Amino acid sequence: MPEAWTRGGKPAADLSPPPGESPIVVLVRPQLAENIGAVARAMANGGLFHLRLVAPRDGWPQDRAWRTASGADPILEAAQLFPDTASAVADCQRVFATCPRPRHIVVPLRTARAAAEDLRAINARGLRAAVLFGPERAGLENDDVACADTLVRYPLNPAHMSLNLGQAVMILAYEWWTAAEPTPPRQLQTHETQVATKGQLEGFLGRLVAELDASGFLDNQPKRPGMVRNLRHWFERGEVTEQELRTLHGVVTELSRGRMRRGRPDPGDEI
Repeated sequence: MPEAWTRGGKPAADLSPPPGESPIVVLVRPQLAENIGAVARAMANGGLFHLRLVAPRDGWPQDRAWRTASGADPILEAAQLFPDTASAVADCQRVFATCPRPRHIVVPLRTARAAAEDLRAINARGLRAAVLFGPERAGLENDDVACADTLVRYPLNPAHMSLNLGQAVMILAYEWWTAAEPTPPRQLQTHETQVATKGQLEGFLGRLVAELDASGFLDNQPKRPGMVRNLRHWFERGEVTEQELRTLHGVVTELSRGRMRRGRPDPGDEI
């Protein structure tokens, strides 16, 4: 393992990420090692790889953090230690701070989504940015917030806005990742099949109606046009896949065999 990943953290000068890389997550006075591990896991999920710790309550490193990191060990191995918030962000050009109730302060305020968009833009300009997260019980103090130029607030249920540290980082990490993620917000997951063409669907509907005629299901002539329309609307409503059509053809085949066993002719024999 390279020297930079040696367990236990490194001096600031050794691991400062190049300007323009993913934002630095700064945990200010975190209390529980398990929460630090959960933060590393969330960071890895969202493509954030630089972690700094300001005066963790129980010191550092703590084995319990690795137990909850779920494989995000490199982030913990490279975590940097700082005595205070000011020194943790001294090499940064932009600093964001999560703050649930900003009061008596006039600075830009962003949601997590807007903050992620800003961070992407900052990243594209080749600037080094950091995001501050406060301790579990009380959050950031005024002196911590004073190190930031932008505040981040999550618009959650006002009756219950309690997040643990890992959740708070996960929200920002998710927004950071999806800000540049090309996956369409709405899509049809078809795996190894394709959406059926209208011609394929029409072929199936023609066969289905023929079988229903042969079985006697559509013998009521006054109602037949409406019943056929209802069937057509049902299948046309969504994007039926080729695999689904193959399955439906198989269903019709088995129903036809059952009808033949009961003595009704195949619709193709009557043509």
